[in-house]
Amino acid sequence: MSTDHAGTLDRDKLFTARLHAARVRPYLATALFALHVVESRRVPTMAVDPYWRCYVSPAFVDRTPVEELAGVWVHEVSHLLRDHHGRGDRVARERGLTGPGERLRMNIAADCEINDDVFGDGLARPEGAVEPSSLLLPEGQLMEDYLRQFRLGPRVQHLAWLDCGSGADGLQRQWDLGPDGAHALSPQERDAVRFRAAEGITGRPGNVPLGWRRWAEQVFHPPQPWRELLGAAVRSAVSAPGMGEDYSYGRPSRRSAGIPGVVLPALRRRPPRVCVIIDTSGSVSDTELGSALLEVAAITRAVGGRRDLVTVFPCDAAAHVVRPLCQAEGIPLIGGGGTDLRTGFARALRQSPCPDVIVVLTDGQTPWPASRPPSRTVVGLFHRAARCHEDDPDYRSDSPPEWARVVTIGSAPTAR
Repeated sequence: MSTDHAGTLDRDKLFTARLHAARVRPYLATALFALHVVESRRVPTMAVDPYWRCYVSPAFVDRTPVEELAGVWVHEVSHLLRDHHGRGDRVARERGLTGPGERLRMNIAADCEINDDVFGDGLARPEGAVEPSSLLLPEGQLMEDYLRQFRLGPRVQHLAWLDCGSGADGLQRQWDLGPDGAHALSPQERDAVRFRAAEGITGRPGNVPLGWRRWAEQVFHPPQPWRELLGAAVRSAVSAPGMGEDYSYGRPSRRSAGIPGVVLPALRRRPPRVCVIIDTSGSVSDTELGSALLEVAAITRAVGGRRDLVTVFPCDAAAHVVRPLCQAEGIPLIGGGGTDLRTGFARALRQSPCPDVIVVLTDGQTPWPASRPPSRTVVGLFHRAARCHEDDPDYRSDSPPEWARVVTIGSAPTAR
């Protein structure tokens, strides 16, 4: 689509459309009204930048019905809420994608992520809106997934005009005012808008499309790089040779055929048992305890979702009641005194059967067992800028022992 050369922007029509969008999508109202409108004849239709400015073509507003303009409002603010500009930059770095053609692909993929559930229920589908089905792609996927499934070619040639701005793919445009221009939202203001939108979505779970519910869940509990490391460490421990293996006569060994009259047992892998020790001493904050419960859920997924094989107990200077895992949020994290996780290790190893893996979630202000336990050990270490004792500022705790796999929780992803 060529650049428009029209008269003055019809702001009354544009803002009427925004009001309609806020009425039919009330959980997005805060975000919609956070956008600052900038009139521009360079943009094909409407476009956004990462600083929450919305660049609008006067000619596009003149020729587009209010009901469709409302859909465009929601579409453009969706790019910003879902951080398509930041994600686009990350994808470009990770996959070596350069040039305007790849950014166009990102814009199309981002539109597919948004448009599969944005229209209907009071929002008219704008002319030319990209949907996954129009590209023979499945619905319900993310921008990063769609990028792997199509290339520029005849099927998307009709979308060459598409340009939702730097807010959709991270590539700065000629019309952008930049971070120092007028009416730019600060990073803190942008985060506040996203949080308010997520609050509105979680308050209306029955009236919100699945894509938005998934987004709101990530805003409140964003994917953490250390969670992937922790899950990988647990999976590595439970799949190591000797973990969860036993001999059984229920399935004779194939070697029995070579020894007539003798039945040899076969080696059988049984599901691994995991014991999670959560440090509930006074030096661990409520936020960290809440994070520990999220990690318990991630640990459960790492062992195939078998909650019956995961036990959890809090520990400060004494080991408290061992509980089978039903729901992580239902585990009472009692404690609050000093720290000695050696009692936790001893209690874990007294279980019958003995756990294959022990996972410890702690701030590290504890003495450690003097010798390697028979169970493999993974330590999730809450991040501290400097580790000191709560009662002695000159105290420095011992580092986790060499026989433990250590993952730092709450900072840049590190592991050993």
